[in-house]
Amino acid sequence: MIEIVTYKNSWLLEFHELASALRQCLGSLALRIDHIGSTSVPGLAAKDVIDIQISVATLSPELLSAISTLGYSHLEDFQSDHRPAHAEGTDIEWQKWFFNPPPGQRRTNTHVRIAGRANQRYALLFRDHLRAHPAIAESYGELKRRLAQNLPNLRMYAEIKDPAVDLIYLAAEEWATSISWKPGQSDA
Repeated sequence: MIEIVTYKNSWLLEFHELASALRQCLGSLALRIDHIGSTSVPGLAAKDVIDIQISVATLSPELLSAISTLGYSHLEDFQSDHRPAHAEGTDIEWQKWFFNPPPGQRRTNTHVRIAGRANQRYALLFRDHLRAHPAIAESYGELKRRLAQNLPNLRMYAEIKDPAVDLIYLAAEEWATSISWKPGQSDA
């Protein structure tokens, strides 16, 4: 069962603690470490799972070894993100590594993406757009609540949610152009 909970102020602090350990271990291998996803948007209802994006120059064996040293487990079945219907470029723009947290650590989804690729930008722009538009974030939270109440599993939840996220992202792209948006500094 999927549970959507009201926003928790503790998510930001928890992210910083997790990111600090990652930053210490990864050093210069991590170009950025960002809090992404719904838990990164103040006031937004979410699954109680902190999404972390580590932006890197390359998906290297050295990087895999470093993250594994912390106890994170690489899920090789998740090698790319959902590609929006409107996306230009090749599938490589959506490639990533995905990690589950170490045993005993709070639930996280850790995404490792190459800096400058479409999927790395998507996560940051989507987050920033929702932060700047609380009414859109509130509507998105309601969509997630209703999906969670009516869908039997996480896979179906994601398959239906992804196109809705793309609709928000299309609006975010227009917003980004209108304000000359660029990703801010890393969150960690």
